[in-house]
Amino acid sequence: MACDFVDWLALPADSRWLDIGCGTGALTQTILGRAAPASVTGLDPSDGFIGCARHHTDDPRASFRQGDAQALPFASDAFDAAVAGLVLNFISDPAKAVAEMKRVVRAEGIVAAYVWDYAGGMQLMRYFWDAAVALDPNARTLDEAQRFPDCRPEALLALFTKGGVDRTECRVFDVPTVFKDFDDYWSPFLGGQGPAPTYCCALPEHRRDELRERIRAMLPIETDGTIRLIARAFAVRGIRPA
Repeated sequence: MACDFVDWLALPADSRWLDIGCGTGALTQTILGRAAPASVTGLDPSDGFIGCARHHTDDPRASFRQGDAQALPFASDAFDAAVAGLVLNFISDPAKAVAEMKRVVRAEGIVAAYVWDYAGGMQLMRYFWDAAVALDPNARTLDEAQRFPDCRPEALLALFTKGGVDRTECRVFDVPTVFKDFDDYWSPFLGGQGPAPTYCCALPEHRRDELRERIRAMLPIETDGTIRLIARAFAVRGIRPA
């Protein structure tokens, strides 16, 4: 998804990028590899993620620092582009974050972000929560489709308009996600972070088994055992007005 997003933005070489919510540095590394930037600054509130991003990004054009997306520690007009990958829905006031992104880019600079389509096209999660809610209606409150209503094109465009960004547009990206068999699909839910693994691991064993078998029956498993799903993302971009 990061590759498609960076290519879609098509910034000229030697641009100055800001990667908000950089996490472990995946989007930063994609920008470095595909966009020929002059520099990429990654920002994240987590010291742990910043340390990981530094460790895995061996490029003098990259730098990382801790900070809050809602109060960016940068001067106005400092960047040519400010981007956020899979993070806007986790910010308590995303409109404020978008306004800050707009502030720190130059006039006619790019402000852009992408999020997963939790309500539909993020099929990995959709199969899980549809099965979980069918067995336990209380699970609906944990479903990202319910928790993140801004992860829809109309809401994203409205968010950018509220943040003062002009000439906004939204695009849908479908990324194939192929699992070699059911265990390949199921194993991520048995550990790691996030609402789905946490919910799954908290279930008594017999209820977890019931959930597993319900999902197995729902998935489009091919004759060779592979499972071909789609991970859909919504991307939005716009321009800081002059």
